[in-house]
Amino acid sequence: MLLYVTLGTNDLDRAAHFYDAVLPLLGYRRQHYSQEEIGYSADSDTRCRFWVVTPFNRRRATAGNGAMVAFTAETRAAVNAFHAAAIAAGATDEGGPGLRSYHAHFYAAYVRDLDGNKLSAVCESPE
Repeated sequence: MLLYVTLGTNDLDRAAHFYDAVLPLLGYRRQHYSQEEIGYSADSDTRCRFWVVTPFNRRRATAGNGAMVAFTAETRAAVNAFHAAAIAAGATDEGGPGLRSYHAHFYAAYVRDLDGNKLSAVCESPE
């Protein structure tokens, strides 16, 4: 359904440091870097699906109220690792790892990145 997702940043190098520490724990790594954007995907993907960019209009990037990006995690351990790495890299805790009421196996953790963008890692497999 979605081709890619883009979030804004006010400091691309700082964002790259953050996402380089967090996303590999979910199986995604940086595949692209320029002065305006960084792109991430799984090694098996043919294109970047997650982008962090400096806004095209050159205005300050802001986090969307009610917006969130949820990344698929293969295991609950990966959700735990994502949350721990994000907090260690400076993220704000928005809900530690655990089961949520959406369904019996919805295991998730929530953080805000260094620009205030809300992120989640979710494992829906029973363990």
